Amino acid sequence: MSLFALGDTHLSLRTDKPMDIFNGWNDYVERLEKNWRALIKEDDTVVIAGDISWEMRLEDTVKDFSFLNSLPGKKILMKGNHDYWWETKTKMENFFKENSFDSFEILFNNAFEVGDVAVCGTRGWFFDDESDETEKLISREVGRLNMSIDQAEKTGKEPVAFLHYPPVTRSARCEEIYRVLVDRGIKRCYYAHLHGEAHKFAFQGKSDGIEFTLISGDYLKFCPLLIEK
Repeated sequence: MSLFALGDTHLSLRTDKPMDIFNGWNDYVERLEKNWRALIKEDDTVVIAGDISWEMRLEDTVKDFSFLNSLPGKKILMKGNHDYWWETKTKMENFFKENSFDSFEILFNNAFEVGDVAVCGTRGWFFDDESDETEKLISREVGRLNMSIDQAEKTGKEPVAFLHYPPVTRSARCEEIYRVLVDRGIKRCYYAHLHGEAHKFAFQGKSDGIEFTLISGDYLKFCPLLIEK
C-alpha cells in the first residue's frame, strides 16, 4: 500500500480545451494512463493536487472522472485554481455516488491515513496576488491548513502536507502559509501549479527543516511520484 502524488491533470475529455498545444503536454492523457497503470496498484493511493478538470460545472465532469475512476488505486482530490466545477464536499460526494465513482476522497479540512503517514493540506494561495481579496483568501487557507494538520496529528502519524499553490519559490514565499508549515513541524511538503518555464522558479530541497517538492504533472512527465512505500 503505497502513496503517490501528482498535480495538474487538466483533463478536458468532453471540453475542447487541449493542453497539447503547450510544450511537454503532447499526448499527456495517454502518457498519464500508461504511467499510472504501470506504477499504481489497486491498494495504492494517489493525491491529485488540484487543477483536475477544465470543466466549469460539476455535472459536466463525468467523462473526466470516469477516466480517473477507471485507473487503479484510491484518489485523494484537492482543489486547484482552475477547478471551477468544485462544489461543497457533500455535493461532490453525492455526485460521485450517483455516478458510481467509488475511488475518490476529498481533502478539505480533513486528513487521510495512508500507511505510516497522514495526508493533509489545502489549496493555498499565490504570494504575488495583489487583489483586494488576497488577505481574506490567505487567512481562509491558513485556517484550512491548520484544521487539516490538526486532523492529521490526531492519527499519531507523520503529517505530510500537500498544496496546489507553491508556498515558496526561489525568489519569494507566501509567508502566512509557509509559517504554518514551519510552526506545525511539517517535514515534507508537496506542491503543484508551476508549468513549463515556471519550473525553473520552483524551490526544491530543504528550508527550515521542510523538504519541498514540485509535483506538477508536466514536471513529472505525467508519472505519479512515489511519496511513501
